[in-house]
Amino acid sequence: MTATIGKALDWWARTKGDTTAVVFSGSEISYRALRDWSSRIARLLVESRGVAPGDRVGLLGPNSLEWPAAALGVLKAGGVLVPLNSRYRPAELRKIADDAGIDVVIVAPGFEQLAEDTAAVGRPFAVVPYAELTDLRDGALDDYRVDLEPDEPTTILFTSGSTGLSKGVVLTNRTLMSIVLENTLTEEGFRPGTTTLLVLPLAFTPGLVYGLLITTVLGGTLVVEPELNPANAVTLLEKHSVQAIFGVPLIFEAISRAPEFADADLSSLKTAIVGGAAVPAQLLKRWADKGVLLRQIYGMTEAGGVATATVREEALEFPDRCGTGSIFTEVKVFNSDDEPASPGEEGELVVRGPGVTPGYWNDPETTAQAIRDGWLHSGDLGVADEEGRVQFVDRLKDLIISGGINISPVELEIAIGAIDGVEEVAVIAAHDDRFGETPAAIVTVSDDMDATTIVEHCKHVLADFKVPRYVVIRQDPLPRLPSGKIAKTVIRDEYKDVDTRFDRVR
Repeated sequence: MTATIGKALDWWARTKGDTTAVVFSGSEISYRALRDWSSRIARLLVESRGVAPGDRVGLLGPNSLEWPAAALGVLKAGGVLVPLNSRYRPAELRKIADDAGIDVVIVAPGFEQLAEDTAAVGRPFAVVPYAELTDLRDGALDDYRVDLEPDEPTTILFTSGSTGLSKGVVLTNRTLMSIVLENTLTEEGFRPGTTTLLVLPLAFTPGLVYGLLITTVLGGTLVVEPELNPANAVTLLEKHSVQAIFGVPLIFEAISRAPEFADADLSSLKTAIVGGAAVPAQLLKRWADKGVLLRQIYGMTEAGGVATATVREEALEFPDRCGTGSIFTEVKVFNSDDEPASPGEEGELVVRGPGVTPGYWNDPETTAQAIRDGWLHSGDLGVADEEGRVQFVDRLKDLIISGGINISPVELEIAIGAIDGVEEVAVIAAHDDRFGETPAAIVTVSDDMDATTIVEHCKHVLADFKVPRYVVIRQDPLPRLPSGKIAKTVIRDEYKDVDTRFDRVR
């Protein structure tokens, strides 16, 4: 029999049905109620919307109590869940909808117009408003469920890549259950009944995989916030005796700066993992002084989110390391010949394990480039010591990571390059005290265009977090390599201090 999220939800509904499954802004729902509600949603999708096993279903909306019920409903209908970033613009959502072949999108209140605008610029899709789901919350017991085979796709998570275009990372029941298993076998891992605090979007890999799915399989309680509110987060950590929390350094930094943090009792926290950007030593110490050891991770959506994390005993001794892999997941450094690099030798970080994606949705060419001889090639530069502890050094791929969110420079370059009067553009990462990195656009123009024109155009076609905060207008051509390609390395060096030499434009 296939191990599925739906079966796990049914089990906990039968054996501990009154236990709280999800808490959102003070409202909560039990396992029995969540099982029944998600089953009714599954019936709606199958019987009224014609969703068949394997059909892709989008879910568009911010964190809410309906989001987990809808996501689980899609899975129990046999559909393939495609979480959609509610901060995206129609053109961005259209690309994902087309790539995934979405026919149905579940839409939260306030996002109906965004869904309609997205459907209007391409192949239409059916819209299921949250109101229809809310009407199904109460009713008789319902355990409706369609189970897919272990290696059938259950979720497609779209992530920016070095090509500048979104790529659909496939997760199956087998990969998901492998991720759950690997995260429960060590002392630092999750446990059945674990209470987790989530201040990240449910639609992102950490929120979906490490928040909703792992919690559901383990019969735990997921405390979800609409967004990060540091003071609220401290209160919730204490109130619910939270045992697990994860996020980018920005989140832990903000929480530790809340006035309530100093006197908070955080003794319940057993699992605290941080990644997505460099972790300052002072931040590690601030949490360690409260008895919480932040364990630095290295991971990516293609590896299920977390490929390796520092063990608790080494968290302070090796603050810049990310562990040696996991029980079943290997993380190594390969040289340019795709052979293991020597200790101390920089090379590409590669990952192999049961939680690694089987590939990208409908993209065999990119899959073959990324997964070679069983190893997922990350495109990231790293180094390992004599004991195999890996350290992230830099990105071989040209990504900007802002607050833990990947931003593709190529996507911005395409958007800005479409403006009349722009001759060429290069987008690089600029330092940002809050988000770690933020986009900076270096633009050559043919007329008197100013930064405002570029920013306003980007606001119309890109999510707000992608819009550059620095725009440098220049008349000289951008430096180029002998091949004719723009010399990004030269540009990064020339504008390495862009955040101090130029004013922010937004």
